Amino acid sequence: IKWVASAFVLIAMSIRGVPEWAYVDLIFSVIGIFLWLIVAILWKDRALILLNGVGLLFLIRNLAISVA
Repeated sequence: IKWVASAFVLIAMSIRGVPEWAYVDLIFSVIGIFLWLIVAILWKDRALILLNGVGLLFLIRNLAISVA
């Protein structure tokens, strides 16, 4: 899971500076961070759970704003 999650995050980062691809960046980021949250839960790593949980909330908020 962590390798797939890392691939999604890296893809999102690679297109982050292209304004036309902002929505795609958010989608890939949400998927990658969600998968990392699953890994953090499986590892019982509270710091990673906090980081990815809050990060996921921020990304979902930004995604909702960009759709509206």
